[in-house]
Parts: sequence; C-alpha cells; structure tokens
Amino acid sequence: MKNPDRRNFLKKSTLASISICAPQVMLNTSCAEPKNESPKRLSPANLIVPQNNGLRITGTFLDEISHDIPHQNWGEKEWEQDFQHMKNIGIDTVILIRSGYRKFITYPSKYLIAKGCYMPSTDLMDMYLRLADKYGMKFYFGLYDSGHYWDTGDMTHEIEDNKYVIDEVWENYGAKHNSFQGWYISGEISRATKGAIEAFHAMGKQCKEVSGGLPTFISPWIDGKKAVAAEGSSLTKDEAVSVQQHEKEWNEIFDGIHDVVDACAFQDGHIDYDELDAFFTVNKKLADKYGMQCWTNAESFDRDMPIKFFPIKFDKLRMKLEAAKRAGYDKAITFEFSHFMSPQSAYLQAGHLYDRYKEYFNI
Repeated sequence: MKNPDRRNFLKKSTLASISICAPQVMLNTSCAEPKNESPKRLSPANLIVPQNNGLRITGTFLDEISHDIPHQNWGEKEWEQDFQHMKNIGIDTVILIRSGYRKFITYPSKYLIAKGCYMPSTDLMDMYLRLADKYGMKFYFGLYDSGHYWDTGDMTHEIEDNKYVIDEVWENYGAKHNSFQGWYISGEISRATKGAIEAFHAMGKQCKEVSGGLPTFISPWIDGKKAVAAEGSSLTKDEAVSVQQHEKEWNEIFDGIHDVVDACAFQDGHIDYDELDAFFTVNKKLADKYGMQCWTNAESFDRDMPIKFFPIKFDKLRMKLEAAKRAGYDKAITFEFSHFMSPQSAYLQAGHLYDRYKEYFNI
C-alpha cells in the first residue's frame, strides 16, 4: 500500500518546483543558466517569402542609461553572454546610446559627478570596452545628454558639458582600447530644430579632433505619423511630414554637418511599412549627395501596440530590413539587441525573435 503522506509531499514538491521556473506571460524568468555554446543553425523554417533578402543587422545600441525601457540589472557575466549572442548573428559594432542622462551616468566621470550626477556602482565604460576588445567589436561612444534639450527644445545646451566629457573619455578610455572606434552624437531630432546644426557640428568636430579623425554618426527619427510621445496612449498622429518636406529639411541639415558627421542612421519605426521605400530612397539620395554613409536604425521594438514597448513582430522587422537593402543602405544597426532580440532578455518574445531572425538569414 502506498504511503499517502509521501505521495502528498511529492505532489507539493513538484508543484513548487514548477511554479518557481514557470515563465510569465510577458517576461522571461527561466531558471536555467545561459550556456556558452557555439552557435547552432536552426532547422529550415517553413517560410513562404525569400530568405536572406534583407540587410543584416551588424550593430546595436547598448541601452544601459534607460529612459523608457526597463533595466535588466545585468552584471558582467550576463553582458558577456550577450556579447556572445550578438557575435553569433554577425554583430560587429556596439554603440553606447548615451554615456549619461541627466544625473545617471555610465562611468565615474569626475566632471559630471562634480556637476551633481550620481556615482555609478560599476564602470560600464570599462566593461563594455573590455568585452568589445575581447570579441573583436567596434565600440562607439554615445555623448552625454543633460536633458536640457528635451526641456527647452534648444540643442546648443548640450555642447558645453560634452566639451569636457569628450576630452575626459578619450584620455581615460579611448586612447587605451583598440575597440574604441567612433562616436555617437546622441542628440535626437526629426526636423529642423533650434541649435541642431550648430550642436552637431561643434560636438562632431571636437570628437574628430581629439581622436585623430574617428568616425561620428547621428540617429534622428523621421517625423511620421507614428512619431508620438512614448508616455502617451496614442499610436498615431494626424499631421506627419511629407517626403518632400523631409528631403528639404534634411538637405539643409546635412549641408551644415557633413564635414564632421560621417553617417546618419534614421530610426525606421515612425513611418508606416508602405512608406519605407519612399523615405529610404530620399535618405540614401541625400547621404550620397553629401558623401555620408546611410545606415538604418532598425527598431526591434514594436510601436504599433498600446503597451510600450515589447519586441517587434518578426514580419515587421523583416520588411524594414528588406526595404533598407532595396534602397542600398550601407549598414543596419538596431535599438536594441539586449532587450528586444537577445535569448536572455527579460522579454520571452525576444529570444523567439532571435530564432526567427536566424532562420530567415540562414544563420
């Protein structure tokens, strides 16, 4: 005869272990440790569209100073695992999206701490550069964002602090790491904006002068119908820039910055999918005119859902990368791999996007 007490104990133990490891609907709470394994090719997908027909993502932002995306609170172990996942799909460039935002900063900057910024618990700059060195990736440094531009609409406020940040970072990090290969001028605009040309030019010029001419790039957004405030509930707006007006305004901006800004990576999520070709064609035309590289910032999060922000539906990412390839773009980067494409992201859907991406590109 079976012991009922033992049977009840085993039943309770089994249920307890399941509840600990069960994934939530939205978040990946897997109990398994990430394994450092060589990449495995996934079995062929039953795709009814041509495979490997888009521009591959070869760069990603690193969003550790978050504004509207939650922190994953990773340490170096998790970050190194993520660099391995990036490497496995061909990412060769990592871009610190900003070295600080308002009072939170990524490295112990004597200048910014003296200005009232908070001391970080770890030196993320040092960690990212060591990992980039180890995995043979290029690292682009994102400048400091004081928040004054977002409060006032005038980007010239960002020049003064970055005068010191650029010099400080190059002396303490850039000159010591082979992976430090460029600069990201982190101010984001969409249209002709007060002080934008002056600010981009001043900061781009200093970045190049201090580093012996390393490349710089910007990543503005297109003022399309999905260019709405992240904190709002609306998904679209009635007034959106026309292709003609977009070309007119960005022709003026490129004319004023092309001598110190080497590439422009327009964010691709603010226009609809049937508008991609028209805007992408203009972007490439303008970049070619001014001798700049034309990149795409292929957003891997979804702007079409009322809940902000979750990993994007694979078909949406696929269509954007295919449009970038048709337009002859030079490089695709994404915002951003670690939250929205990584197998170890807090979002369970991100790992599935990673798998669909690998299937599509036969990785």
